[in-house]
Amino acid sequence: MKVSTSQLLGFFLLFFYHCEACSHYKFVVKEVPYTRLCSTKNILTVNGQFPGPTIYVQKGDIIFVDVYNRGSYNVTIHWHGVRQLRNPWSDGPEYITQCPIQPGEKFRQKIIFTTEEGTLWWHAHSQWSRATVHGAIVIYPKMGTSYPFSEPDAEIPIILGQWWKQDIVTLYEAFLVYGGVANHSDAYTINGQPGDLFACSKQETFKLKVERGLTYLLRIVNSCLVDSIFFSIANHNLTVVGSDASYLKPFERSFIAIAPGQTIDVLLEANQSPNHYYMAASVYTVSVKGLFDNTTTTAIVEYSGNYTPSWPPAFPFLPVYNDSRAYDNFAAAFRSLADKEHPIDVPVEISTHLFYTLSINSPCKNNSCPGNLETLLASVNNISFVTPTIDILQAYYYGIPGVFETDFPSFPSLFYDFTAPDLPTDLEFSKVGTKAKILDYNSTVELVFQGTNLLDGSDHPIHLHGFSFYVVGMGLGNFDKDKDPSTYNLVDPPLQNTVHVPINGWVIIRFRADNPGVWNMHCHFDEHSTWGMDTVFIVKNGKSPETKLLPPPPDMPPC
Repeated sequence: MKVSTSQLLGFFLLFFYHCEACSHYKFVVKEVPYTRLCSTKNILTVNGQFPGPTIYVQKGDIIFVDVYNRGSYNVTIHWHGVRQLRNPWSDGPEYITQCPIQPGEKFRQKIIFTTEEGTLWWHAHSQWSRATVHGAIVIYPKMGTSYPFSEPDAEIPIILGQWWKQDIVTLYEAFLVYGGVANHSDAYTINGQPGDLFACSKQETFKLKVERGLTYLLRIVNSCLVDSIFFSIANHNLTVVGSDASYLKPFERSFIAIAPGQTIDVLLEANQSPNHYYMAASVYTVSVKGLFDNTTTTAIVEYSGNYTPSWPPAFPFLPVYNDSRAYDNFAAAFRSLADKEHPIDVPVEISTHLFYTLSINSPCKNNSCPGNLETLLASVNNISFVTPTIDILQAYYYGIPGVFETDFPSFPSLFYDFTAPDLPTDLEFSKVGTKAKILDYNSTVELVFQGTNLLDGSDHPIHLHGFSFYVVGMGLGNFDKDKDPSTYNLVDPPLQNTVHVPINGWVIIRFRADNPGVWNMHCHFDEHSTWGMDTVFIVKNGKSPETKLLPPPPDMPPC
């Protein structure tokens, strides 16, 4: 008997709303041994699972997650893409909105869902623990509403990740000491498995079992620490229908391109001859030094039925690792539905104009770094963020002086040819500080992200906490304030929480600052974030009680 998604959803919701305990989750963060690539190591997990448990909610729900730290290190948990309206206390970034949960301690986080619908994810937001501490969030439509596409026959989270044979804490600590590029991963993973192209991996390879004639909704998450990914399934096209918990006008592609932090929902039609087909993912990178993981992770799509499968299975097309045109063209295809059931609200009259440069920097003038250290920094508007020892939200709420400054610049101190092939070395050096940008409540913001070519440049997946934003424009080279605004899409721009800023290019976002509190914005390449490509927005309270920051919960972790 075929059971429809709506029937399963109805059963889930009936159970959910008649059981108070179902709105509470228990996350026990602990170290357990896992074997991959023929070797075993202890990894940090939630409830012993890698990837961690999937959270299922309905649009507009409120849930509580009790996080118990039974590991050996401090930890925080972030609910990536959840607005957390007026509630940054449970947002999660370490020393931005909370001090970490110390070993042996517990913190109850209140997760407030509002307009999000689709796929998001949760992950650790302390050091590099999110390499193994992460999981999907599935947000179903409200009761009485439905998907804006034909109902799928089944839904499957697909989490793309990275695996290091090396201990992640050791990797992170070495990175802090040497300051350069971290050792690349030994494998990418699909739902925690590297796939049968690797030794000792064939039996555990993830298998997606399908039935010819049915349609499957794949909820794809890129949880990688440092890499964007190309993803494809042999002999099958994918219909993109959503990203970052917002629906898109459907479009069909043979592959997708997904940055760390992003989620993409696709429909897979099982319309091929019964057989086995590889699902595969590999890196997209603009690295000019060749320091990246060039492996390919695989899973297998297995059709039901009586047949002898081909071996090896058909392998999909994946663009070459540095095909920036393929990556950028895919991202440029995103368009919101912008219809009666899914209206958009793009700010038209802008009250706050911001221009942020994104750069890789050097702290060492005249080759002054000791020894052979390849020390690097990264910056926003030439300021490399310094993490405080008291979280900024607490300092802001209680008026604790000396923790942060409020003079983050709206524009770079110097405008130059940001993407020129040869830039003066004097431009490579950034300042350091813990600075925040203050925004008035309900102000309308246009923010230009401008990549620079300092130290060969890079692309940057930028994530903004507390908001989703409209991506109204993107391009290569230097943003031209006189010409480029004529190309803005104000009709159906995609609503995102993470956006890929192309190497030596620019992206324009717009949002309304209607969520009071302290909100982190950073590059989702953890190397870049650790180097200092972080900053903070503080949105002031509105005038009415419902537009003011909520008070802190009683069990906030101490600093």
